[in-house]
Amino acid sequence: MLTNQRHIDQMGNLISIPNEPLRIVSIVPSQTELLYDLGLQDEVLGQTLFCIHPKEMHSLKPRIGGTKKLDIQKIRALKPNLIIGNKEENSQDQIEILMQEFPVWMSDIQNLDQALEMIVKLGHVVNKTEKAQEITAQLQSDFNGLVRTETPKKCLYLIWRKPWMAAGDNTFINDLLQRMGLQNAATGFSGRYPTISMEEIKRAEPDCIFLSSEPYPFKEKHIQELSEICPHAQIELVDGELFSWYGSRLLHSVKYLKTLQKRIF
Repeated sequence: MLTNQRHIDQMGNLISIPNEPLRIVSIVPSQTELLYDLGLQDEVLGQTLFCIHPKEMHSLKPRIGGTKKLDIQKIRALKPNLIIGNKEENSQDQIEILMQEFPVWMSDIQNLDQALEMIVKLGHVVNKTEKAQEITAQLQSDFNGLVRTETPKKCLYLIWRKPWMAAGDNTFINDLLQRMGLQNAATGFSGRYPTISMEEIKRAEPDCIFLSSEPYPFKEKHIQELSEICPHAQIELVDGELFSWYGSRLLHSVKYLKTLQKRIF
């Protein structure tokens, strides 16, 4: 008689996965893309509305609500034997409901090292260890080639408007900014994603401001709005996926970050 596989996730939870073909529901966009890049096109049975990569899978797979507003009934109907979630991106109360019925493997990621650990651990869970190690080896090589400047500039990375919100301390975005040689102008504020007033943005005197493409869809008009209070700051619209998706999309990040470095420094 086969016993279940037992794994410990990034939050220290021990989960038991049946020794049978995987039936996966992924509720985190960056990890959904990773699962496909690991070769699990058939095993992933459901994903969120925001799991948009790869495009062809987004149109083919059943969608089970948003990352923080999951449709529990739709998930139950898919009868998964593995759900892949994340501490920050999913709601605790919904995760606790799912854990009562299904094996739920949770990630907890605030920096690149934890992202690489997640890829390796998840690869082991889904029986794709070799491919996961191949991806992490490439990522380590890529990021080793990202050279920090010795004269850092102060950068404010905004993720929301009305109210203005920024990526602060202990965030994955903060880790990538530091790897570029940028000092995060929001680290002195309270919370990982602090709300910041226009006056506080002005007083921070950032050398550059990054306006993320997600979760708020910043546009050119917002550059003008901010340039009025920070006339000396270089303001850039940036690809939020390449700053915050901590799965295999990182394979595209370093080339992009190097291009930004050339414009900023």
